[in-house]
Amino acid sequence: MNFKISSQFKPTGDQPQAIEKLVRGLEHGEENQVLLGVTGSGKTFTMANVIEKVQRPTLIISHNKTLAGQLAQEFRSIFPDNAVEYFVSYYDYYQPEAYIPQSDTYIEKETQINEEIEKLRLSTTTSLMTRKDVVVVASVSCIYNLGSPKEYAGAILEIKQGVRLSIDSIMKMLMKMFYNRNDIDFKRSTYRVNGDTVDIFPSYADHAVRIEMLGDKIERLSILDPLTGDTVPTSQTLTIFPAKHYITPEQRLKPGIAQIEIDLEKRLTELKAQNKLLEAQRLEQRTNYDLEMIREFGYCNGIENYSRYFDGRQPGEPPDSLMEFFPKDYLVIIDESHITLPQIRGMYNGDRARKTTLVDFGFRLPSALDNRPLKYDEFQRRLNQTIFVSATPNEYELSLAATGAPPPVIPSKEGIHKDEDVLNGSPIGIGDDGKMGDADWYNMPNVAQQLIRPTGIVDPVIEVRPTKGQIPDIMNEVNARIKNKERVLITTLTKRMAEDLSEYLAEREIKVTYLHSDIETLKRSDILESLRMGEYDVIVGINLLREGLDLPEVSLVIILDADKEGFLRSRSSLIQTMGRAARHIEGKVIMYADHETKSMKAAIDEVDRRREYQLDYNKKHGITPKTISKALRDRLIEKVEELEKDAGKKELSIDDIPEKDKGEMIKLLELQMTESASLLDFEQAAKLRDQIKELSG
Repeated sequence: MNFKISSQFKPTGDQPQAIEKLVRGLEHGEENQVLLGVTGSGKTFTMANVIEKVQRPTLIISHNKTLAGQLAQEFRSIFPDNAVEYFVSYYDYYQPEAYIPQSDTYIEKETQINEEIEKLRLSTTTSLMTRKDVVVVASVSCIYNLGSPKEYAGAILEIKQGVRLSIDSIMKMLMKMFYNRNDIDFKRSTYRVNGDTVDIFPSYADHAVRIEMLGDKIERLSILDPLTGDTVPTSQTLTIFPAKHYITPEQRLKPGIAQIEIDLEKRLTELKAQNKLLEAQRLEQRTNYDLEMIREFGYCNGIENYSRYFDGRQPGEPPDSLMEFFPKDYLVIIDESHITLPQIRGMYNGDRARKTTLVDFGFRLPSALDNRPLKYDEFQRRLNQTIFVSATPNEYELSLAATGAPPPVIPSKEGIHKDEDVLNGSPIGIGDDGKMGDADWYNMPNVAQQLIRPTGIVDPVIEVRPTKGQIPDIMNEVNARIKNKERVLITTLTKRMAEDLSEYLAEREIKVTYLHSDIETLKRSDILESLRMGEYDVIVGINLLREGLDLPEVSLVIILDADKEGFLRSRSSLIQTMGRAARHIEGKVIMYADHETKSMKAAIDEVDRRREYQLDYNKKHGITPKTISKALRDRLIEKVEELEKDAGKKELSIDDIPEKDKGEMIKLLELQMTESASLLDFEQAAKLRDQIKELSG
C-alpha cells in the first residue's frame, strides 16, 4: 500500500515551496537538508507531504518520549491507512546498574517495563518486516542494541490452511520464539492448547490467532478476539514473529558460553596481576552464576552484557539497532535537531563512563562495554538521506546541508570553531565581513524555510532596555497587558529570583505565580492552564518557558539578564523563548540588558529577519493576522484543590481524592517519571514511582 494523506487541509502559505524544495533535493540524491520552520507553521504537515510524495519508509527521531508520542498521534491522523509506529524505550522506570567507588555503593539494575510500549516496539519491527508504507516515530533509544534483524526475521512461524504441521512442532517453535504456554491467563506473548486447537496471542497485536488441527494438518485458521472469543476465518498465510527482539540461535549458545569462560580467565589473570583480589573474586562469582543461569534457562539477569558473544560480534564492533531493520533507501527526519543531535552524540560517552566503572571494579566483564548505543560516527554511517527539522537549527546541521559532510572547522568572525563548538550551536560570523551569516546559510539550496503561519501572525517585536529601573518598568508593562486581558511570561536565571519577583508582584496585587522544577509535578500543567483561564496574569519561570508551551493568551515575554551568556541565554534559547509571544497578534518581547551579547544580536537579527519576511508576505497576499484560538482542557486537580479549600487543610490523604481522578493523576505521574528517568534524574523518578504506588494502593 502507498502512503496517502487523509486530511481536509491542503498546504498553504509557504508550505508548498518548502515541500517542493525538500522533495526535489531527495530526488536529486541530496544527503542532508534542513527544514527551518517557525513555531505554528505546520512542520508536521509538511513532513507528511514530503513522505507522501517520495513514498519511502521513514524514521522520525525526536528527543523525548512525550514529543515523539504527539508526533505519532499527528501522523496517525494524517496517514490512517498506513503503518505509523511508535518506538521508544519500554521502561516506565529505569535504574541502570552502577557502582559509586567513593562510597563503595553498588546499585542493582531496576526496571519497570510498560507492556503496551513493548507491544508497540515489536509492532514496529513487524511492520518493517512485512510492508513498505511505514513511518516510525522514535526517541533516541532507536540507536541502542536491539538484536539482529536477520535472526529476528529467521525465527518466524508461517502457518497456512492445509499445510501439514504437528502441534508438537508448533509448540517447539513458539518456545524458541519466547512465547510461553499459559492455558489460564491468555495474554500477549502466550499460547494455549485445547485438544486439537492452538491459540496464539502475538506480542505485537491486539488480536490472537486460532489454529484448528485435523491430525497433523492445519484444517482452519481464524482471527480470534481474545476478550469475546469471536473468530473470523481467514485463508491468508499468517506469519507469527518472535515475542522478543533479541534472538540467540542455538548453534551460537555453546560457543558463546565457551568464549565467555575463556575471557573470564583472561580478565581474572589481569585483575590478580594488578593485586585486585576482591575485584577478581567478585567477577568470578558473578560471571559463573550468570553462566549457570544461561545453561539452565537460556537467560540471566543482565544477559545483554554478554550480547556480543551470542551476536558473533568482535570487541568494539557496533551492535544492531532499529536502523538496521529499515531498507537501504529509507528517509530519516530528525525533529528539533538542535536538541536531538547533541543528545545522540552524548549517549555513547555517558553509557561507557558508567560501564567502565563496573568493569574496573569487577562487576562486569569488558564485554559489557559492547552492549551500548551507537557512536555518533556509526549513527551517521547508517543514515541514507536526512532532513533536519527545527525552528532554530544549529550551524552543524546547516553546514551538513551546505557541504554534504561535517566540516572539521568553520571560520567565524572570532577565528576558528572546533567541531564540538559547532555541535553546541556556537554562533558564526555575520555576513558583513565576508563570512557566512544566518542569511547566507538559509539561502543555501538545501535549506527550506517555512516562516508563514496559517493564522498570519508574525514574530514579536523585540525591545532591549537597560536594567536600571527595570522593576518599575516591568510593573508598567504588566499592568498595561492586564488591562487588555492579556497574559505575561517573565523568564529569570534562578529559582530564587523567580520566587522573589513573584512575591514582589503579588504584594502589588498582581495575580502571579512562579514555575520551576521544585513545583509539584502534578500541578505544573495546571498552573499554565490557570494562566490561560485568567486565574493568573503573570507567570515567572526559568527554562520551563521554552519549547513545548502553547499559550495563545500570552502577548508579552520579558527576559531578565538577557546579557548573561550561557545555555539559558544562548541564541537558540533566546529565539525559542521569544517564540512564546508569537501566538498573539500583539506579541512583544522585552529584553533587559546593559550590553548586547553575540547571542542577543544573533537572536534579534534572526527574529527581525523572519518578521520582515512575514509582514511582506501578509501585505502581498492581503492577510490579516488572527490570534490563535485554542480550547481549554479539563483541569486535572481542580476538584482536589476544592477539597483542600473546603477541608481547610494543606494536604489531602489518598482517601480524599475521588477515584475517577486518581487514574488521571497516575497517568501524569507515569509520564513525568518516564521523563525524569530519560534525563537520568533517577532520584526524582524513584519519588514519582513511590507516589504512583501509593495512589494505586
